[in-house]
Amino acid sequence: MKAARWVDAGRMVCEDVPVPPVAEGEILVRTAYASVCGSDLHVVYGSAPPRPEAPGFPGHESVGEVVESRCPGFEPGDHVLTVPFAADGRCLAEFQAIPGAACLPLPDTAPLSHLLMAQQLGTVVYALRCGPLDLVGKDIAVIGQGSAGAFFTFLLKRAGAARVLVSDKSPARLAYSRRLGADLAVDAGRGDFRSAVLAVTGGRGTDLVVEAVGSRETFPLSLELAAPGGTLVWFGLPEGDDDYPFSFPQFFRRGLTAYSNFGAQGEPGLVSFRHAVRLITDGAIDVAPLLSHMLPIEQVGEAFGIARDRGDNALKVSIKF
Repeated sequence: MKAARWVDAGRMVCEDVPVPPVAEGEILVRTAYASVCGSDLHVVYGSAPPRPEAPGFPGHESVGEVVESRCPGFEPGDHVLTVPFAADGRCLAEFQAIPGAACLPLPDTAPLSHLLMAQQLGTVVYALRCGPLDLVGKDIAVIGQGSAGAFFTFLLKRAGAARVLVSDKSPARLAYSRRLGADLAVDAGRGDFRSAVLAVTGGRGTDLVVEAVGSRETFPLSLELAAPGGTLVWFGLPEGDDDYPFSFPQFFRRGLTAYSNFGAQGEPGLVSFRHAVRLITDGAIDVAPLLSHMLPIEQVGEAFGIARDRGDNALKVSIKF
């Protein structure tokens, strides 16, 4: 089979490797589509692999067809969404052996390429479900409008937020966010998001701030955008293992609350992913614009480069098999 392999810092290649065996409790999935997640970029561009990595790593967002099942509830011919923990992801491969517990059966009422977006959407649904957030009538800022940030924009407006104010450096991403309901979309490469938020809110800031990037550049901004008594959601994956700059005096004196969130893959019943699938199949959200770049597995190195650089108005870079 064809499979991607992470061979060095910033370098992904396509190789011919054996199809993996299927253990008890697993299913063998013929991958149809996979996506490059921001966390994949952190892994691949953050360092060289500490050891030879398995084919298909670090991809963990995919859809495909069951070709062999050793797990009750799945039969050959079923279409599934794969939602393994990122460390266990092997989806950048033509075939993947994966525990049935990390898969979700899919309906045939939406294109598989669209249902691929349910993986990222499900993680955002989970983040909002886990937090005791008061959203109705609130002003909210979202830093970053990659697929996760855009899905926050959609869900926050759907939950009754008064205004959702967003920023990103990609005009294409900002345009998509406006379609999802963003009330203000600031190009962070040209404008000052903090000044824009304070101007809109009369100098107060927003009741909730979502940091959906995870970079050292954007993390401190989350404190600066929050109104006194506000809440911070730190969703973006951190860069590396070094500490981030953080003003505890500012955090303390303004009475802020913060939480981070991950682990939707371990949710009993995969409830949040199921809800994400329904949002897409019911037409509540149009994910088609996210399918901006679809490259064959043989061009996986180029796909990662486009995803990293956001070249050619890239929204979400995906792989087809």
